[in-house]
Amino acid sequence: MTDHINLFLEIVLDVLALAAVVGFVRLLRGPSLPDRVIAFDLLATVGVGISAVYSMAHNQPVFLDVAVVLALISFVGTVAFARYIEKRLKG
Repeated sequence: MTDHINLFLEIVLDVLALAAVVGFVRLLRGPSLPDRVIAFDLLATVGVGISAVYSMAHNQPVFLDVAVVLALISFVGTVAFARYIEKRLKG
């Protein structure tokens, strides 16, 4: 039973890694600043997912703390970027 779960978690990690690559391409290509902010938020979210799945796959609960901290920092960063874009568009 645990072999099936480990295989599933490894597949999920591979899919999340592919999502990170796609998000990184979008981050580099843009074309606009809001697109890059969304791509950065996607990368942070994928990072949270990778950390959580890795924590489950290797029975290391400390990585769940990493996921929580990354999620909080990502949220604050996204709000800061949104405020910057809003002020830039107003004037």
